[in-house]
Amino acid sequence: MQLSFILVFVFILPIVRAQVPHWGPCPEPAVQPAFTLKQFMGRWFEIAKLPAQFEKGRCIETNFSLTSENSIRVVSSEILKGDLRKIEGTGVIEDLKNPAKLGISYSYVLPYTPYWILSTDYVNSALVYSCTDVLRLFHVDFAWILGRTRTLPDSTIEKAKDIFAGNNIDVSRMIPSRQEGCDKTL
Repeated sequence: MQLSFILVFVFILPIVRAQVPHWGPCPEPAVQPAFTLKQFMGRWFEIAKLPAQFEKGRCIETNFSLTSENSIRVVSSEILKGDLRKIEGTGVIEDLKNPAKLGISYSYVLPYTPYWILSTDYVNSALVYSCTDVLRLFHVDFAWILGRTRTLPDSTIEKAKDIFAGNNIDVSRMIPSRQEGCDKTL
């Protein structure tokens, strides 16, 4: 048992170091009431985020499109070292009674990870949260402020951070995303 714990720790440590780990299980934040997946579709730009190992570039954006009533195509892109990089995945509503709790996967072999829409007005901004428990000892979470444009007013960003904080999500390490010089797009 001790050896398996050490092996898990050795494999997870490099992933967690770039993320934002916290002790205990994931929080259970409130999500967007009466969420409508169809209205959420389209192009979203990353305005701010908790640091994420898998996002190293600039001009990060995601385009969502419906593939059926309960599933979506997800295409994310970033510019990294001058090159436009894209990754395609799928998303599903995991519980029809709670459509703001999506699951997204960028691989056929990996399970869906939570992608919860905490708040959105569909036309300006959206707050997204994801969290993964690691042996129920600690969790690694991700949080994003998204916009339909590459910038949002400071007041909108502050309000978004207040919503995260009100849901026990620590955004003290949230950083602005770089959305300048974005001449290459999806």
